[in-house]
Amino acid sequence: MANDTKIFHESWYRIANEKLCLRSSVKVHRQLFRGARWYVLSDPFNNQFYRLRPEAYEFVIRLGLDRTVEEVWMEMISAAPESAPGQEEVINLLVQLYQSNLLHYEMPPDSAKLFDRYKNKKQRIMKSNLLNIMFFRIPLFDPDSFLKNILPLIRLIMNPLGAILWLTVVGSAIKIVIDRFAEVSVQTQGIINPSNLFLLYIAMLLVKTFHEFGHAFAVRRFGGEVHIIGVMFLLFSPVPYMDATAAWAFRNKWQRILVGAAGMITEIFVAALAVFVWANTSGGLLHSLAYNMMFVASLSTVVFNINPLLRYDGYYMLSDWLDIPNLHTKATQQLTHLVEKYAFGYKRSTSQAYSLKEAFWLAIFGVLSGIYKLIVFASIIFFIADRFLLAGIIMALICCITWIIVPLVKLIKYLSSSPKLERIRLRAITVVSILLLFVVGFFYYFPFPNSFRASGVLKASEYFVVNSKVSGYVKKIEIEPGSQVSAGQPLIILENKEIDLQINEAMASLQESYAMRQLALAERPEDLATVEARIQAIQTRLDRLQHDREELVVKAEISGVWVVGNVADYLGMWIRRGAPIGQIINESAYYFASVIPEVHTSRIFDNEVKRASVKLVGQADTEVPVFRYVKIPMEQTILPSAALGWKAGGDVPIDPNDAQGVHSTEPFYEVRAYLDNNNGMKMFHGRTGKIRFELTSEPLLRQWWRSFRQLVQKRYHY
Repeated sequence: MANDTKIFHESWYRIANEKLCLRSSVKVHRQLFRGARWYVLSDPFNNQFYRLRPEAYEFVIRLGLDRTVEEVWMEMISAAPESAPGQEEVINLLVQLYQSNLLHYEMPPDSAKLFDRYKNKKQRIMKSNLLNIMFFRIPLFDPDSFLKNILPLIRLIMNPLGAILWLTVVGSAIKIVIDRFAEVSVQTQGIINPSNLFLLYIAMLLVKTFHEFGHAFAVRRFGGEVHIIGVMFLLFSPVPYMDATAAWAFRNKWQRILVGAAGMITEIFVAALAVFVWANTSGGLLHSLAYNMMFVASLSTVVFNINPLLRYDGYYMLSDWLDIPNLHTKATQQLTHLVEKYAFGYKRSTSQAYSLKEAFWLAIFGVLSGIYKLIVFASIIFFIADRFLLAGIIMALICCITWIIVPLVKLIKYLSSSPKLERIRLRAITVVSILLLFVVGFFYYFPFPNSFRASGVLKASEYFVVNSKVSGYVKKIEIEPGSQVSAGQPLIILENKEIDLQINEAMASLQESYAMRQLALAERPEDLATVEARIQAIQTRLDRLQHDREELVVKAEISGVWVVGNVADYLGMWIRRGAPIGQIINESAYYFASVIPEVHTSRIFDNEVKRASVKLVGQADTEVPVFRYVKIPMEQTILPSAALGWKAGGDVPIDPNDAQGVHSTEPFYEVRAYLDNNNGMKMFHGRTGKIRFELTSEPLLRQWWRSFRQLVQKRYHY
């Protein structure tokens, strides 16, 4: 597919009579990519690399200052007409070798016009750095002599014994983390506290320094050279970086992959050592620094380094594994090729892929990497804005300029002046205009389903929590759980001998008081009032004690189903006064108490709900329609059930200091939905689930804009 180029080219006359050759400093490395032989040209003085197919390499090595490009090309045509490169491919090849500064040439001004667009490479690199300000790089020094001096130590570390040591240390650290996972999780909550930010940055600086030297050691271990170590401003924070492009020249792709992985391998080893320090210290600066190093190493490895969709270690490892150098660039070029050839009708557009399968995966990679990059950068911007709002706004503006304004300007310039579109410019402009109009119309005018989900709990319309009105031991369970009971029917019998003793004592005191009253009537009338008061107090106490003895028989207050836990656990258990024992549930009607977050209150209160339905946990395949719902226009913070909170596995954040787990950290509104259970599905009081509200259809752009405004208002109170 990549060889589908023109044999003749209208600009050939400009280059045909020129004499060119490779620079004397260029080295050639033969490599195998997917079983095919390729050649990599490298110049150690400018650290530039370029990969050639065998046919192109045959052409390049024939170049010399004693023969013209035309002569070399004709020689190739005569020797191998089937595989010889066409004039268009030769021009593109020479241009790209010039861009990589690998050619020695003496050209008149007319020939140099072919290379005009490449003359400002340094300016473009600086411009790219300015646009990509969140990852700005500054080279500092050449570490190659230092690495050469410690090469024996590097070889001692990077060998099978070193791998065994690495596995032992990392495995032991993982076991410590698993054993103390609860402690590790709790400490994560304070990782972004202002008091910890300085330590977090120091940890990141240390971890990234080891990371970059891991790459440098691996390059040197396999015979490469490292000439650049510098500082990259990662989100305006300086961290080290190194240039490992020398690994391009390695013949063995697994060596190149190991170079890509060396930073993460070193980082994980450092994190493992930090685990040992953290586990064997308690509090203090060293303990906190070790934990921050653990956190930075794990987060950066998962989110950035190992992920191939960003241009970090995982990307280069995937590129080497697939034998597709410059994977991101080729994916972008492949997407451009698809647009130019099939949308604009530019038949001379050539694919960067060498098979249909590769073309497919290049296109998929290009799309996915763009989406993932957008998600990661948006998350970073919100993370920064949460701490430094002004910095977050500035970064958002820079990203808008970089990802919206600049590409739009480039698109306009491309459509208006690209030589490729000279004969098809009207079609290209028409296609782009129609596409833009379609996208705007599709997202701004076309109505889309508008719905949201909320957590909730199923409740019986009538239920009663059975509490113990007196303290006592459970003597007998009168009714088995799950049985239908009637109001007034005994459920549980308690036993409290202390009440019987107090009743006997009160009755004895009452008899004594009656005798004292008889004595007062006969001999001491002045004491009669006091004795009567004593009798009244004792009688009141006796009545209360007798009532408590009656309450030892726990009875049903309403009719319904008796629901209680494992009765075997209750027998002989001490039940304190007021403790809940079970519930009586009237199964005639249920409602679903849903918790509506503040971000959705305007949608539920200001819009018409077209339809609502509920899916319960354990019965997710059955949708229960709602025939009526009641909005309760009152802000609440007490959940209708602890099962909805984080502590019980729900998705509503709760106050960590609340032992009961029902106090939410954010206000919510309750909507009670009454269910139409025509399918006879079994209802269970207290079962959680999700309710789905379908609102009036609305264009996606309006929905997204509202969600964005709500997010900004919630996070920044603006």
